[in-house]
Amino acid sequence: QDIFIACVDGLKGFPEAIEAVFPKTAVQLCIVHMVRYSLNFVSWKMRKEVAADLRAIYAAATAEEAELQLMAFEEKWDEAYPSIGQSWRRNWQRIIPFFDYPPEIRKVIYTTNAIE
Repeated sequence: QDIFIACVDGLKGFPEAIEAVFPKTAVQLCIVHMVRYSLNFVSWKMRKEVAADLRAIYAAATAEEAELQLMAFEEKWDEAYPSIGQSWRRNWQRIIPFFDYPPEIRKVIYTTNAIE
């Protein structure tokens, strides 16, 4: 009848297709895919530090706190890696449904890959 939440990767048109068939579904962008995409812009020696700062965003307790963490990330990294902050901002409406759920549920919906 309907889907409560769908976690999707960055495949173009997939969220819109889900919403067309299941209009009440919350479409969540895969956090793992977002992080991996972001790290594509980062040199190998900086990946650990950038990944830790990205984690502060998606590990936030609320969407509001996550946005503050995103702003801090942008202040620190935009000069070197402007594409990362832009990508998170562009996809923000597909990222923040994640914060509507408690940590136990977030563990299930932060990725499209159940093994991760």
